[in-house]
Amino acid sequence: MPEIRYNPITSDWVIIATERAKRPHEFIQTDREKLIVPAYRPDCPFCFGNEDHTPDEIYRLCNDQGWRVRIVSNKYPALSSEGERQWIRRGFFRTVTGVGHHDVVIEHPDHNAAIAGMNAEDVLNILRVYRTRYQELRQDPRVKAIVIFKNHGMEAGTSLEHPHSQIAATPIVPTQFRDRLDMATRFFDTGGECLFCRVLEEELATGERIVAQNADFVAFIPYAALSPFHLWIFPRRHISSFDSTADSELASFASILREVTAKIYYGLGDPAYNFTIRSSPTDEHQTDYFHWYLAIVPRVSRAAGFEMGSGMYINTSLPEASAEFLRSVIVPS
Repeated sequence: MPEIRYNPITSDWVIIATERAKRPHEFIQTDREKLIVPAYRPDCPFCFGNEDHTPDEIYRLCNDQGWRVRIVSNKYPALSSEGERQWIRRGFFRTVTGVGHHDVVIEHPDHNAAIAGMNAEDVLNILRVYRTRYQELRQDPRVKAIVIFKNHGMEAGTSLEHPHSQIAATPIVPTQFRDRLDMATRFFDTGGECLFCRVLEEELATGERIVAQNADFVAFIPYAALSPFHLWIFPRRHISSFDSTADSELASFASILREVTAKIYYGLGDPAYNFTIRSSPTDEHQTDYFHWYLAIVPRVSRAAGFEMGSGMYINTSLPEASAEFLRSVIVPS
């Protein structure tokens, strides 16, 4: 019989469609055309040597080989770095001026690099740049929330092949942020404990949905995962804001992020995916009730009319089976 599971962090009810569930190997992307991607493309603005083809550079991290990660302004920004944050009322309707920041993080000089195949230092460099830019953006009083996200593959919404991610700093706290904060605040107010820490404690106790773990982080598929192989990476230490992550923890984060994306790459045939770092709003830098984490959503299924009409999700993969499958994936050394 199908189960309808509750996700206490997102407040979503999810139908685990056991009657129509697929086995994990059925999600492997065997129909994707495998192309040989070169390390350099002369027409790619993000490749090494083409730096003058990008918009203004904001930051770069270098070593003795040259730059390793760059941040540039988004050529087509969703938000403007110029102007003031103002509320505007037009009768019943409300508007906020679209000020903020919209950056592109060029993750590697090579066109064919991917987090799943990078070395540990390269992944750590990306996270260092995320943290540095996050700390800078949080100082802008117009900024109320910061979203770090990556679109990998066309199905996930990427428009350029070269490995990159984005950082958006918004002048409002998005509703999804507020909903998660509300759930976490209520839970803390009624029991005096962090909802995220409790979920992590429960997942570690059962162990059946754990995919990978190290001294500082745990990767697991939630009990009520919204879609097949939907995966979360939680820091073990209670940290509300991503930019408060310590250097040693950041290295552990790089290690587990690389491991998990490699398991997805090799186990599921390099599917498109989105990931996002969910952190506290800038005005709530450190709280007792919010705990930052990273969510990865492989695009191996599609939402349809039921999801749009009900707001509920149908997951055709049992979370426990998905976690077991990813645990078993052997990543080539």
